[in-house]
Amino acid sequence: MRKKLQKAIKPLLKSLFFLCLVSVLAFGHTDGALAARSGGRIGGGSFRVPSSRPYSSPRTYAPPGGGYGGGYYAPYPGGGFGFPFLLPFWGIGGGFGSLLSILVFFAIANFLVRSFRRVSSGESPVGDTSNPSVSVNRLQVGLLASARDLQNELNYIAETADTNSPEGRAEVLQETSLALLRHPEYWVYAGAGNQQVRLNAAEAQFNRLSLAERSKFTEETLSNVNNQLKEATPKDALPAAGELDNPTRLITSGPGEYIIVTLLAATLGKYQLPEINNADDLRQALRQFGSIPGEQLLAMEVLWTPQAKGDTLTSDDVLAEYPDLKLV
Repeated sequence: MRKKLQKAIKPLLKSLFFLCLVSVLAFGHTDGALAARSGGRIGGGSFRVPSSRPYSSPRTYAPPGGGYGGGYYAPYPGGGFGFPFLLPFWGIGGGFGSLLSILVFFAIANFLVRSFRRVSSGESPVGDTSNPSVSVNRLQVGLLASARDLQNELNYIAETADTNSPEGRAEVLQETSLALLRHPEYWVYAGAGNQQVRLNAAEAQFNRLSLAERSKFTEETLSNVNNQLKEATPKDALPAAGELDNPTRLITSGPGEYIIVTLLAATLGKYQLPEINNADDLRQALRQFGSIPGEQLLAMEVLWTPQAKGDTLTSDDVLAEYPDLKLV
């Protein structure tokens, strides 16, 4: 009886196993299709040590000998010895210091105050110009997918930008910020971050942020990095809406709902973006990004997705890949 039951169940188990295998393969392919995301990239720059003016040591003046008391020199009038380094205004004998000593005292005080302010504000102290402080900033904006004009503007910037010069890279940030400022009615999400590091660690931090964003793309279908323009051929690009080989793909993947634009910049000195809580904060942050001067900008990148025609980015994708963004 048991053998007969096993013979009857065995074909059913094989059929069930076959159905499970087909389902796994089918859903696995669908997930791969859903994860396909095209991206655009504009960037360039270098993290070289900024050139500084050569420093020449100040001239020293050696006063003549023959001072008071058999060879000791008293630079301050008044009775008794004068100790200019310990008591710049008052000699032991009670005389006032000269006008020169007063000026020297104020110069030293001014130097100490400025040095203290530099250290407290995060700037490099004097003598540490070979490894100055660098700000690595990231600004992300999520827009409704109906802002198709923005994608066209970003494509045009990528195709025409000079990313091999400081002025050209600053212009890319300016034009991208301006394009985003022109479409406030499409703003939905936003987020910003800032990290203060030294120059010798800035490149690694910048690359980490860049790779984290680029890893969310399946393919960079358009890029201009250091004037190296690359564009995916129609064969390699994702299919357009009217060229889908699978009629059910449009239903399963959902409509294209959002566009995510990421701006990265590494700048010399302290450069703090505001915390993004509303549209006004985002507007201020975009203006700050667009006003970064070329001589202060070490490196920059502009990344956006989707880039290819017919690609999609749904609300589920935004929540999964960009959990730090806030509603504005």
